[in-house]
Amino acid sequence: MPYYIYIVTSLETSSTKSVELVTEFENFRLAKTEVRRLRSEELLEDNQAYKIIFANDTAQAEQRLSEFREEPIAREWEK
Repeated sequence: MPYYIYIVTSLETSSTKSVELVTEFENFRLAKTEVRRLRSEELLEDNQAYKIIFANDTAQAEQRLSEFREEPIAREWEK
């Protein structure tokens, strides 16, 4: 299964997200290196972020990235 790099845009008016495929890699190390390069060289808007996701295909990757995920609760010992 490939690793996909996306630009994820959080929309202010709702809890939905917009995703845009940047590239894909078969190797995690290459994907990690590329996303680090992108994050350092190509600045995005405040509501955008580069994300790596591991999925069977682009449809599954986009579905996973678009899902609503609650913020994790910080435990007392994690603060």
